[in-house]
Formats: sequence, structure tokens, C-alpha cells
Amino acid sequence: MIIPAKRLFIVFWFIVALAIIASIWPESTNIWLFVSAITAVVVMLDGLLTYRPSDKLRAVRTVSSSLPLGVDRMVELRIHNESNRHTQLKVFDHHPLEIQTVGLPVTIHLAKGTYADLSYKIHAVERGKMEFSCTQIHSLSLLGFWIRDHRLPVRSEVHVYPNFAAVSHYALMATDNKLSQMGIIKKRRRGEGQDFHQLREYRKGDSLRQIDWKASSRMRKVIAREYQDERDQEIIFLLDCGHRMQAKDNDLSHFDHTLNAILLLSYVALKQGDAVGLGTFSGASRWIAPRKGQQVIQQILNTVYDLQPSPESPDYSQVATDLMVRHKKRALIILITNLRDEDADDLLPALKLLRKRHLVLLVSMREEAIDEVLEKPINDYNDALLNSATHQYLQHRQRTFDKIRSAKVLSMDVVPSDLSAGLINHYLDIKGSGLL
Repeated sequence: MIIPAKRLFIVFWFIVALAIIASIWPESTNIWLFVSAITAVVVMLDGLLTYRPSDKLRAVRTVSSSLPLGVDRMVELRIHNESNRHTQLKVFDHHPLEIQTVGLPVTIHLAKGTYADLSYKIHAVERGKMEFSCTQIHSLSLLGFWIRDHRLPVRSEVHVYPNFAAVSHYALMATDNKLSQMGIIKKRRRGEGQDFHQLREYRKGDSLRQIDWKASSRMRKVIAREYQDERDQEIIFLLDCGHRMQAKDNDLSHFDHTLNAILLLSYVALKQGDAVGLGTFSGASRWIAPRKGQQVIQQILNTVYDLQPSPESPDYSQVATDLMVRHKKRALIILITNLRDEDADDLLPALKLLRKRHLVLLVSMREEAIDEVLEKPINDYNDALLNSATHQYLQHRQRTFDKIRSAKVLSMDVVPSDLSAGLINHYLDIKGSGLL
């Protein structure tokens, strides 16, 4: 199809102006008719020429099939001009609504028989399977009165996953010993742990309990035992997919923050030699049995990338019963949810049931808006009322956590931005203390 260009409207208003002049001075009517006739012929001829078969365009899109949520990536487009003339093009790319773009549309001038490379930035705001449907190009006609609309069927399927880029960042920070920049505190107790690792020469700072007296006697120098944290343990995430996880802080929902944190802690646990599993509840029910090996990361990504929070309420008792039937070996159960004080009646029995066999860590997401209200200065009655209501809400929430801790269940109450570092620190503390 063709659509009018800006130049055609300019000519149209020029003809209208001549018509107004002709209505005032009738002697100029012939001039108006002549100019109108010539213009109509030229415009029609220019429109017909836009359909000549030599006007061919082709597009090739290059985009990664796997995108991390909330991370900028680039899309490359190569536009081929296979026509026999130089042309001006305006390029659009039909991207999914769940992906934001910067740098579109792009205007280029392309000589005949050549191609141009262009790029634009994309930013995925939702997870799942998505498709770029086509590339749309507007080419200007020879005289510039018309625009021909080309829709080239360039299809690209992409999968938007939780932010796996954080895993690479963690690996880089760990290599450079800069994990403290991510809020992760590694409490190294040199040579201490649960499993025997090796014998080595005693070093200053080692505990006297580490000295192996028999080996020292044989070697005629002080030899110490070195231990490491236990391996081959199991970590199982229980992820709440209920309606409360739809709450948003910044660009990401609590659910998306949780998936990012699960991926990062899974990487850390697998590096420690542990097995990682995952179960979901309150909506889609998915299960990955605990396994070892870095391939588990990809399995988790493929399992949860299209998962979305449902309108359902969490049924803690049901998920606890299912897990006790499904998994017999002792494991660290990390249950991630958005806790309310009214959940205590259902949650406490579920946690006590899980604790009979497993070590349980309850993680509750706290809205950052709560902290913002408390930090805001009180200037009037409404501010005071909101502040007092927030304090009352936190008191009820604290009482629920006190009941959970009294049941000897580990717990975290954390804002989404601190979830990843907080989870890793708790995991490392548990490993180092031998609780599991």
C-alpha cells in the first residue's frame, strides 16, 4: 500500500491557496486549473511508479534467542536495497509489547544494490516466549509525494528468562574477590568446617584443635587437619506463585526478584557441591527434583521462564504435605512468599510439618513502600495517621515472625532489592555452622 507523504500535503495546501485566490480574482482561474491538472498528473505518475517491480527491499534481523529480564540488549538489522535507485527509508521493527525499545524508527539513505546495518536497544519487562513479527519499512517515492509501506515477514522467536546475567556478575566478583560489593559476606574460618579435606603444615591462626598429633609425630613438624564445608547436601526452593507476589518495587515484581535470587543462589549452591531442586505452589505446580551439576541452572530457567503469579492465595499446608510425600531425604527448604499476619494459622502448622524432617528457612518479601513511609517526615495529621498505621502493621508482622522463630524455623524479612545477597549470606552461614 502507499500513503501520502508530507510533500503531497504541502502541494495540496498550495492548490487550495490558489483556489482561494481564484475565487477572489476570477481571471486567475485558468492558472489554478492548469496547475491543478499538472500536479494531479505528476502525483498520480509518482504513485504508479512506486509499484514498479524493481523496488525491492529485504531485511535480516539478528537478536539473541535468550534474553535476561530487565537487562538491555541490542538488536541488529541489515536492510538490503535490491532496487535500481537510491532511496530514503524509514525503518520500524515490530517488537513484542512486553519489550521496550530505544532507537526506533531509524531513517537511512540507501544506494541501489547496497545494504545498511543498523541497531537499536531492547529491554524486556516481562518473561515468557515472544515473537518479533515483521520489519516495516517506509520508502519515499521518486518525487517524494508518496510513501510505500513494506511489511517484510522477518520472524524471530525469543525467550525472556529471569536475570541470568547476575550469575555471570557473581562469578566475576568471586574471581576478583569482590563479593562484598554485592553485599555478600564470606566468613572464612580457615581450616574449619564439617568434612575432612586434607593434612597440611600448621599455620599461624589455626586452632589447636586442628593439630593432628600422630601426623606431627611422624613428620617431626606440626601438622594440622583442614576441613571444608559439607558437600552433597540438598537445597529445595518452594516458590509462592500467588497473587501477593505480583506486587512491584521499581520495574520488577516481587516474583521476578525472587526468580533472580533463586538463580543466583542455585549457582552458588551448585558450586559448593550441593544439589538444587525447585517446587512451585499457588497456581502452576512445577517440580524439579534436587540434582547436582551446572546444567541444573538451565533446567530451572526453562521451567520458570514463562511462569507468572496467579490470582490464587497460598495453601501452605498443601505444599508442605506434598513435599513430605515427594522428598524423603533431609534438605534445606527455602520457602519464599509474601507473608501477612493472617497467614499464621495456616503457615505455622505447615512449617512445623516440614521441620520434622528438614531444615526450613522462611523468606518473606517486604514492600519497599513500607520503609519509605517510615523515613518520610511527619508534616500533618494524614502523615501521622499513615505512619502510625504502618507501625501497627509492622508490629503484627513482627508477632507472626516471633511465632515462627519460636517454632525453631529460620526466617528472613527482606525488601526485594536485598533478597539475593541476603539469601546467599544465610545459605553460607547455614553451611558454615553445620546446621544442615
